[in-house]
Amino acid sequence: MTGVAGLGLVLGLLWLDYHADQARVAEEPAFAAAFELTDHRGVVRTEDDFAGRWMLIFFGFANCPDVCPTTLAEVAAVMDGLGDDAEEVQPIFISIDPERDTPQALADFVPLFNERIIGLTGTPGQIAETAEIFPIYFERIEEASAPDGYTMGHTSHLLLFGPDAGFVDSWPYGTPAEEIIADLRERI
Repeated sequence: MTGVAGLGLVLGLLWLDYHADQARVAEEPAFAAAFELTDHRGVVRTEDDFAGRWMLIFFGFANCPDVCPTTLAEVAAVMDGLGDDAEEVQPIFISIDPERDTPQALADFVPLFNERIIGLTGTPGQIAETAEIFPIYFERIEEASAPDGYTMGHTSHLLLFGPDAGFVDSWPYGTPAEEIIADLRERI
């Protein structure tokens, strides 16, 4: 009888340990923002530069005909709509087209939407590594009618990272600014 009770105790402890591990995993972010890229002013930036702030991150490219400008306009509306809470949020645009999106090209593009948005670019290797970390999809698509004969296919979600740089949530393309503002206000 003591053996059965001992076995029951061991199984009970294993069960509690398993559920504690599951709870810890549920609390940990799926991934964290990690990058070392050059901003549109020529300054090398990492996620540590934004420690303690929420990060709204969007991957795109300056020659994008529709998705990127629409999303950046939504990000600008979010920042305006947050009022004083906007100080808690850093919007970041990461280029997936380093061939064309130099720091100068981003300096000409990103501020058109909102002065708070930081544009980041890097070498093709840095962009590929960053895309893998986040993880996002992008690819070059040959298209004769596009600038320089190509366009870019890419993930079009707006990603939210917490003050610790851990992934929190994402919104698909076309999510209204009001919905994002409401969600951010609950979190900040």
